[in-house]
Amino acid sequence: MSSAAPAEIQAAAEDQDSIVAILRARWVAIRSGDVGSLPVIIGIIAIALYFNSKTSIFFSAVNFQNLIQQMAGVTVIAIGVVFVLLIGEIDLSIGYVSGIAGVSVAYFQQAGTGHQYPGLVALALAIATGLVIGLIQGSVIAFIGVPSFVVTLAGLLVSQGLILQVLGTQGVIGIQDKQINDIANYVLTKNTGWIVAIILTVALAGAAFGSYFSRLRAGLPTGNVILTIVRVAFFGGLAFAAVYICNQAKPRPGVPLVGLIFVFLVVLGGYVASRTTFGRHVYAVGGNAEAARRAGINVKLIRIIVFMISGAMAAMGGVILASRLNGIDLTAGGGTILLDSISAAVIGGVSLFGGRGRVSGALFGGLIIGMIANGIDLVGYSDAIKLITTGLILLAAVTLDTVLRRRQAAAGR
Repeated sequence: MSSAAPAEIQAAAEDQDSIVAILRARWVAIRSGDVGSLPVIIGIIAIALYFNSKTSIFFSAVNFQNLIQQMAGVTVIAIGVVFVLLIGEIDLSIGYVSGIAGVSVAYFQQAGTGHQYPGLVALALAIATGLVIGLIQGSVIAFIGVPSFVVTLAGLLVSQGLILQVLGTQGVIGIQDKQINDIANYVLTKNTGWIVAIILTVALAGAAFGSYFSRLRAGLPTGNVILTIVRVAFFGGLAFAAVYICNQAKPRPGVPLVGLIFVFLVVLGGYVASRTTFGRHVYAVGGNAEAARRAGINVKLIRIIVFMISGAMAAMGGVILASRLNGIDLTAGGGTILLDSISAAVIGGVSLFGGRGRVSGALFGGLIIGMIANGIDLVGYSDAIKLITTGLILLAAVTLDTVLRRRQAAAGR
């Protein structure tokens, strides 16, 4: 039995929460393979500096605004990919599921079809389509035991066929509904942008200090309050900086609405993954599905819900992509959407082996994919360079994940 006095225990606790102790613990974790978001942050900085050295347009306000709009669709789809990867599965259907959703939202708002619904109703129906596809695929995987690779590959082919079937006679469906087109193209007024930045910062501070004081009252470790303040100030500063830059853009100053949409979805997904029972079960299934089942977790239900999330996020991403183009055609869901979305999640630090990663990885990875595509277009390199660069970065991310897993296993973490 310990004979330490209460004052000594309190001193030890304070020492554990000191900045030096936290930095020391972080350094030990990095050496043992837990590098967190450090590689992807270094990558973002390196890519930004490289393209800025090639063209001054890269750091311009207009291009920053364009980058937000360009990365939005892939980033939203990647949120769903994160959940699938966390349980150690894969979803190859997301590209053409996004295309199906784009076709759906365009069809349901189209005049003369007998289904000319308001924009928000058409949006809800498109997302419901993605949910149903995810439900079907997840049920086959969970109850029958068919590998997700095969099920979602079949889903990819079926979705592509449905797109060709629906658009076969028209080829193109234009989107006339303003509510749908505004999803990817509307820009907030300058004052609205500042108000949003204030609200985000206040909400972040409330969440951070609410957690701090609740843990303090419960007698649990709280971490260093100075670091909490620095963290809030840093992310709040990023919000204000983003608004300031977007407000300098010409001829349409302001923050793109779609930027708020994908940030909200990333935050919501992060909360679900890290702060809810469902999220903890997702990590448990990804870490060891059999152990999770023995612990009483409904593994089948978790798998079904995860694929429904993937379908819904793919659908939302497809709506964003269709909205940006103000229409849909036979190429919907094709191209590099599938590979870019999976790459975004993996490059953002989500492990292909399951059980490791954060939803914020979709944002970081989507930013890298978007920066590469945007920068290469500005500099004038070919699409071949774009694909080669993305492939090499993806290979580097997976290789790093494999090596770090081995180091963590050797360190017993």
